[in-house]
Amino acid sequence: MAVKSLGKIIRSVQAFGRELSRKTAPALSPRVPAIGVALGGGFARGIAHIGVLRVLEQEGIPIRAVTGTSVGALIGACYCSGLSLAEMQDVAHNTRFTTFARWTLSRYGFASNDRMVAFLTRTLKCKTFEEMRIPLGVTATDFNTGEGVVFHSGSIIDPVRASCAYPGMFLPVEIRGRYLIDGMLSHPVPTRPLREMGADRVLAVHLKGTWANGGPPRHLFDVIGQSFAIAQDAMSSLWMEAADLVIEPDVAGFAYDDFKRADDLIHAGEVAMRKALPEVRKWLETPADEPVGATAVGTKESPNGSPAARPAPMPAD
Repeated sequence: MAVKSLGKIIRSVQAFGRELSRKTAPALSPRVPAIGVALGGGFARGIAHIGVLRVLEQEGIPIRAVTGTSVGALIGACYCSGLSLAEMQDVAHNTRFTTFARWTLSRYGFASNDRMVAFLTRTLKCKTFEEMRIPLGVTATDFNTGEGVVFHSGSIIDPVRASCAYPGMFLPVEIRGRYLIDGMLSHPVPTRPLREMGADRVLAVHLKGTWANGGPPRHLFDVIGQSFAIAQDAMSSLWMEAADLVIEPDVAGFAYDDFKRADDLIHAGEVAMRKALPEVRKWLETPADEPVGATAVGTKESPNGSPAARPAPMPAD
């Protein structure tokens, strides 16, 4: 009887302990969503991306992944490799078209961006995707198939060159037997690749601008550039569906080669990002597994679409 009484006492104490632990244990905090930033193309107008990143950093908004197309790939590579925003601003001040390109005579284009090899080699703080402090995806387009290609591994330099190979202006870039051109043809703003990298919330930065000035085209590049601007507007719904928020810095008054106006472009990015901050802050208050409606700053709202088939991953070397 004494043994049975002792057993009852022990079981009662254990049950009381379990109940006390259940009541006093802290509740598990919802997982903070992984925020990713998709940077679109736009030649010199892409300097506005620096302003967007600066505001996010100043406000303590964590960036878990970045994808970039064309100049967005270049800005993304600099940022993810470890350059500070002050260093990136200095680079922008000193960059001109001839920094990364040279005119050439070829049936494939009027310029080569081979100078980008030396530019990226001396600018980036690491040279491979695996070394990046923030995961980075760089998009390009297979010239022969039209397939979107997303780089996540290997050397960073040639993928960025390929992503910036604007058709008609720059020569295609060959990587592993494939001829690649500007990523804007397949991913004008690379939101879907960012989803596939694991981003719970996607912030898309669209540099909407025109090449035309209201009159006749001045030269061949105006014709090519304006044609692509029209095509990008027509296909914007495809990438917007994968974005939770789209911001559009006001870059309409800037020329495609306005590198000398770096400070003004950075300011345009800052203004657009600060306007969108209330929406981004809401993400930090919403659990990662809770859906949020897609919104756009400067464009109409669009629903959050399901991911498309994953683009073919391709190592750079």
